[in-house]
Amino acid sequence: MPAVALSIAGSDPSGGAGIQADLKTFHQLGVYGEAAITLLTVQNSLGISRVEVMDGELVRQQIAAVLQDIPPAAAKTGALGSLEVVEAVAALAASFRFPLVVDPVMIGKHGSQLLSADAVQALRERLIPRATVVTPNLPEAEALTGMRATSPADINRMARRLCEMGARAAIVKGGHASGEPVDLLFDGDRFYEFHSPRLETRHTHGTGCTHSAALTAYLARGLSLIEAAAKAKEFIFEAIKTNPGLGAGCGPVNHHCYPGGS
Repeated sequence: MPAVALSIAGSDPSGGAGIQADLKTFHQLGVYGEAAITLLTVQNSLGISRVEVMDGELVRQQIAAVLQDIPPAAAKTGALGSLEVVEAVAALAASFRFPLVVDPVMIGKHGSQLLSADAVQALRERLIPRATVVTPNLPEAEALTGMRATSPADINRMARRLCEMGARAAIVKGGHASGEPVDLLFDGDRFYEFHSPRLETRHTHGTGCTHSAALTAYLARGLSLIEAAAKAKEFIFEAIKTNPGLGAGCGPVNHHCYPGGS
C-alpha cells in the first residue's frame, strides 16, 4: 500500500500553489494525497483577486473524515486564512500521531494576505507547538519571531526561537536572502545547511507549497527529517530549474521534475 499524506491548505485554480501543487507533488513522489480545503482563491500567474475562507467547522469535519477512514502517515498545513481555521486545525493536531509540517503561509506570491492578523498569534501559540517542523521563508520567520534577519547568525537565532516556541524543528528557507539560497534546519539540537545555486527566473509560483509538500511526502515515506529536508531541497531546485514557462506573470514550477517519482 502506498504511503498517505494530507494537505490542509487553500485552493489555487491556476494549479501552481496550494492544494493543487501539494497533490501533484505527493503523486510525483509516490504518495497517495488527501486534501482538506481551507480557503478558495481567484488567482493566476498575474495575481490574486479574491480570497474566501472556509468555515472552521467545515475544515474540521474534512480533516476528521480523513482521519477516521484513511489516516495519513504525515500531514502539512498551508494557507489557513482565519483565526477560526487555525484554532480548528490546532485542536485536531493535538491528537496527531504522525509528523506535521507547518508551512506558515501569510502572504501570497503577489502580496495578497492569506492569514488574518488575529490568526498570527494563534499560529504562534497553538499550531507551531504541534509542529514536527515549521518551514517559514525569511519574511514569515521575521513575522513569527519578531526578529530581523541581517546575518546568518540572526537566521540561526530565528530558527532556535521557533523551536523555543514549541516546534520540534524549524527550516528557515533562504530564497528571500541575497546570494545563494541556503535553507537552515535546526532540529532542537544541531544546525544543518542545505545549499543550491540561485536560479534566475520569474517562474517561482508555489515554491513554498511545493517544498513543504515534498518534505511531507518524504516524511510519509519514512525518511528521517534530515534526509527528507535534503531531498525536498533537491526537488524544489529541480522544479524551479525545469519550470514549464507557463503564464504571463510569475508562473508555476515543474511538479513533474522527477519522472516516476524519486
